[in-house]
This record gives sequence, structure tokens and C-alpha cells, in this order.
Amino acid sequence: MQGSTSPGQFVFEERAGESVPSVLYDEHVKLTSKSHITAFAGYLMPLWYSSIAQEHRAVRQNAGLFDCTHMGVLEVCGPDAGLFLDVVSTNRVEDLKLGRARYGYVLDAAGNVLDDIIVYRRGETRFMVVVNAANEAKIRSYLHELQQGRAVVDTASSLWAAKLPKLKVSIQDMRDPNRPSDRRVDLALQGPASFDTLGKLTDPSAAKRICELKSFAFVEEKVGGIDCLICRTGYTGSNVGVELFVDPKEAPRLWNLILEAGRPLGVLPCGLGSRDSLRIEAGLPLYGHELDGKFQISPFEAGYGWAVKLDKEFFIGQAAMRRVAETYDMEVARIELSAARGVRPIRQDDALLDEKGECVGWVLSAAKIEEKQIALAYLDRKAAVEGTRLGVYYLARSASQAEQGRLEVVTKGQKVDSDLGGTVTSRFAKF
Repeated sequence: MQGSTSPGQFVFEERAGESVPSVLYDEHVKLTSKSHITAFAGYLMPLWYSSIAQEHRAVRQNAGLFDCTHMGVLEVCGPDAGLFLDVVSTNRVEDLKLGRARYGYVLDAAGNVLDDIIVYRRGETRFMVVVNAANEAKIRSYLHELQQGRAVVDTASSLWAAKLPKLKVSIQDMRDPNRPSDRRVDLALQGPASFDTLGKLTDPSAAKRICELKSFAFVEEKVGGIDCLICRTGYTGSNVGVELFVDPKEAPRLWNLILEAGRPLGVLPCGLGSRDSLRIEAGLPLYGHELDGKFQISPFEAGYGWAVKLDKEFFIGQAAMRRVAETYDMEVARIELSAARGVRPIRQDDALLDEKGECVGWVLSAAKIEEKQIALAYLDRKAAVEGTRLGVYYLARSASQAEQGRLEVVTKGQKVDSDLGGTVTSRFAKF
């Protein structure tokens, strides 16, 4: 962590520690074997309950309920909260209307992606910011460093570096057990039966308001008598679905109420496995894979340049993003391959080849869905065109495979023999 009293490049030192049970851990143990629970982003979370395939189908056909209580939830409030977040986020925040949310990115001054975030406007001077679980401590530290004037804001000017520490802003962890009130953790209900399920737990007027929510809009209502912030957002690509932000003490009761109400409608509890396969199928990025990570993938390369408002007066990392927008030659694409019996599954880092056998990219994430393999890949922009046929080179995964002559690394432009063909599909699937 940046410790200097003068502005410097932000550096966050991850502190290793044992994973802790999520707020819903006891409920997970009732529903599945402890062998199906794994450490993820510092928390013990369920991989699956029934099976990844069954839970995936439930979300697409009915609905699934996800434990997202590991996600970071911050409150940024004060007279200058909107301006502060407008400088921190690549997207616009100051003009965000009450009851609306917006997706964006937090960058450092050099343009490195620290996280992708969603900002919710709950009042004129009150915002909620949701961050990835693995990045929560980093982002909270970064915001405090900016607030205290200890992190570089702009490599070209000192104007905003001088302004930020003077802004009247309070930053708090909404999951903090010492917070006296308005604590929040996240549950996600995703799939076509989501609204019908919540309709059983709300009065008719509240049910109508929830059903009428537009994308990235939210209301605060009671569900099963429990105060909830309900937003039309999610991480599955489902056209119907919400996230419910609730007091952690009430999360287990809300979890069980939703599952009970949804059981006749085919609602299932869902784990990390199906959350990953659903987001890959939908073409959604995961931080560390399709965003930042080993390739330092930018929002433009990830397909989210629309969330980077280069015409804003200023945001941290703006100058670097302008350069990226003009020069990037790689982008994330979705590809589809066979998953028939006997076909070897593709994995992260496997090389993708053009018709000449030259490497034009690599697999970032992959999942088997029914009889198909779906992958997100980092491709040369010339190859990232729907309908393009690609070869796959499976990298060596063991010493014996390496001894048999399989390569462990393939670089861009290197020519190798491909094993299997795939096809570039539309970037974002619709359901």
C-alpha cells in the first residue's frame, strides 16, 4: 500500500489469510456436501449443489439464486460524493439519476484497470458502490489514498491532485459488522421466473414496481417483510433477473424464503460453477481473465469502451485510455467448439490459430454447455469477426505431454499445427 505523504503510484500489497465462511455458509452446508464448497476470493463458497449443468439450465429456463455476499459493498456519501466518484469512475456519475445505477471502471493514473464497478445513486449525496470480492480491500484502500492525496491522480497535471483531498466525502464498508445500520450484502436471483418468485413475497404494488424496473434501475422494497434494495442487474446475461441487497443478518432468512417461494417454479440454488458458465455463455468479462489479468486487457479490448467516457472533463487514467482507444489491436471474442464425446476440452491459455496455422490469440475462459464448448478469447482484431474459423492448439498440461513434444507456450504469430476447429460467434449472447 502506498505509504508516502506525497502522491505516488498506488501499490496494493495483498495480505494472505484463511478464507472465511460467507454469510450463507450454514445454509450451503444444509443443501450440499462440504466437498462442494471451495475457497474463493477469501470466502468459502459453494461450487455447485446439484450439478453445474442442472443449475445452468435452471437459470436459462426458470431461475437460480446465487450467494453474492462476498462482493464488496461500499457507501460513498457527502456533499462532494458525486464529483469524487465522477473522477474515480470512467463512466459518468454526477448526472446519474436517483434510483439508477451505472457500470464503469476504476483505473490508476497509468490506465491500469483496478476493478470494474457498479455505482448506485440512493440520494443526492449518497451512493453505493459494488466491487469484486477479490478487489474490495484494494479499491477501498485506493479510494482512501485518493481522498488523502497520497496516490497519483494525473501524470500530466496537478490540478485534480490538489482538488480531490479537499472534497467532502465519506467512504464506508457497508458490510462492516460495526456499522450501526444500513448494512448490505448481495443475493442474485436470475432467470425468467425471478419476478413471479418475488411476487409471492411482496404486496401487489411492490411486485408491480419490481417487474417494471428497467435495466440498471432499482427500488427499495420489502421482500418477505425484509428491507431490500432490488436492482435490475446480474452476471448471467439473463434478460430477467435482479440483485437484492439486504442486511447480512437477514440474508439467510431471505435466501430460504426465495427458495421456498420459487421451488414450484423450478428455482434452484446455484454455485460458482454455473455462475461462471453462464457469464461465459453470455460473453461477460471476469476481472483477471477478460479484464486486466496477464494480458492487461483494457475496457476497449474487453468490448466495454462505451463505459469509458473520454469526453468527460476528467477521470483518473483518461489520458492513457485515449491512447488505448486509438491503438488497440486485440479484443475479446466469443468462440464455440464441439463438446462431443471424446473431444478434448479447451482450457485457459490454449492457443488459437488462423487458417495459416499462425497464433492469433489465446483462450481466456472456457465452459462446456450441453454439447458445445463456449470460450472467451483474446484475439487479433482481424480474427475477432463473427464467422471466422479458428484452429486450437492444446498446450502441454503435464511433464509427460511436454516430453511428447507439446508446447507449453505459444506466442502470437508462431506457426503450429492445430487440433480442432472453432468458430467466432457474436460477442454477447441474448436470452
